[in-house]
Amino acid sequence: MKGGNGGSIKIGVLGIDHRHIYGMVQGMLKTGAVLKSCWFDERSKVTDGFEKRFPDAKFVERSAELIEDSEINLVLIAAKPHLRAELAVRSMNCGKDVLVDKPGCVNKLQLDTLAQTINKTGRIWAIDFSERFEVPAAVYALDLVRKGAIGTVVQVLGLGPHRMNLKTRPDWFFNPDKSGSILVDIGSHQIDQFLAYAGVVDAKVAYASTGNYANATSQDLSDFGEMVLRSGKAHGYIRLDWYTPDGLPNWGDGRLFLLGTDGFIELRKYVDLAGRAGTDHLFISDKKETRYVNCQSYPTPFFSDFVEDLLNRTEKAVSQSHTLTVMRIALEAEKLALESSLSK
Repeated sequence: MKGGNGGSIKIGVLGIDHRHIYGMVQGMLKTGAVLKSCWFDERSKVTDGFEKRFPDAKFVERSAELIEDSEINLVLIAAKPHLRAELAVRSMNCGKDVLVDKPGCVNKLQLDTLAQTINKTGRIWAIDFSERFEVPAAVYALDLVRKGAIGTVVQVLGLGPHRMNLKTRPDWFFNPDKSGSILVDIGSHQIDQFLAYAGVVDAKVAYASTGNYANATSQDLSDFGEMVLRSGKAHGYIRLDWYTPDGLPNWGDGRLFLLGTDGFIELRKYVDLAGRAGTDHLFISDKKETRYVNCQSYPTPFFSDFVEDLLNRTEKAVSQSHTLTVMRIALEAEKLALESSLSK
């Protein structure tokens, strides 16, 4: 929606350490928002890619210069994960709203500080859960669920495989204190989806586990993780890994399975393995039929909805409580997995 109602939004970018920043900036620019200035603390391939995609971007030397700029009212953050909370807190204390790449924080102290700052300043702190917000098939599936297409959702099964790309990973990636671990990083995407598709506001972590089975030289890294969630009648199972083989044409065969009392849905978000070309494949079986839907052209309204929230102080795109809850559950899962490994 280029030239939409986001013209009064002036954006600053803090940190360019993850490729998700490309979609975050592009999504906001399509609403009519304006990119004013950017800052990064360390040049990387991600920074180079950013400059190619946004050649008119202007850079400042100090983060404070951007945070204290009174013209900027929205900050996008994709810095190293352990730095994101501090940058968000500083930005909110200067009167700015924040949209951050996942994970939004990497420990409970950071989460508590973020919650306190949100409450004190009244600013918006949101995470771009791109695996739901920016995937047409995921948006269409949620619309189907909310219309009752498969009855009451009983189980959400989410698979989040990723390619390691070992040689291009920075040092902080292998340090869970800086990256947040597999359950907090990739897991936050899947927790967001469980809450959304199950239609619940909270969940208990019934089980969580991690392991390192393919990267012996990186002892602190977890390349496999899983968790089981419970919320009322809703059950959730999440599997995460860094094992995507080079033979797959993209970074991961991300799938989502929704089991309802009147039917089920499967999403093949990024690839239909040895099947249809392209992305955003949805399969649904209900009481009447089984059908396939190509969702590539289905609208993804997150960024336009988010602009409305910024202007009207509403929660159309995502609620503040949802964002905080997702990160709390992710950190609880990581804690449980660590406790389980220590007890063995």
